[in-house]
Amino acid sequence: MTDAPTPAVALRVGDAAPDFTLRDQHGSEVSLAAFRGRKHVVVVFYPFAFSGICTGELGEIRDRLEDFDADDLQVLTVSCDPMFAQRAWADQEAYFFPLLSDFWPHGETARAYGVLDEAGGHALRGTFLIDTDGVVRYAEVLPAGQARDFEGYRAALAGLRAG
Repeated sequence: MTDAPTPAVALRVGDAAPDFTLRDQHGSEVSLAAFRGRKHVVVVFYPFAFSGICTGELGEIRDRLEDFDADDLQVLTVSCDPMFAQRAWADQEAYFFPLLSDFWPHGETARAYGVLDEAGGHALRGTFLIDTDGVVRYAEVLPAGQARDFEGYRAALAGLRAG
């Protein structure tokens, strides 16, 4: 039995967040740069649509959206699943926030953020809070099979909003 790989976090607090443009579950392009100067962005990478832990985590975002999406904040979720799988999952689970497909070039955005499991071809659970200037203010990457605790992100957001 081998341990699941945990890649080094490419992005750390204080780093500039790499820009990306990906298609959401409806086929619309969404770019990180579109929020610059207007909103903080929380980028939530997850391994697979329709999987148990991922369904629970995105359900938490859906059910507590006020913590994740406000006038000054946008949540963007990202996986390497194809857009059509994301659409089916969003429809089934009533996710109405952007589910972005990093399918092709496969995992390019996850790789840029340091959360691509190269051997498995999927993103790990990574959470990045990016301020309106495009700077990472919170970063967490978890190994496969470990669910994230959103409290750290909430504390970082509260600190960012306070000033």
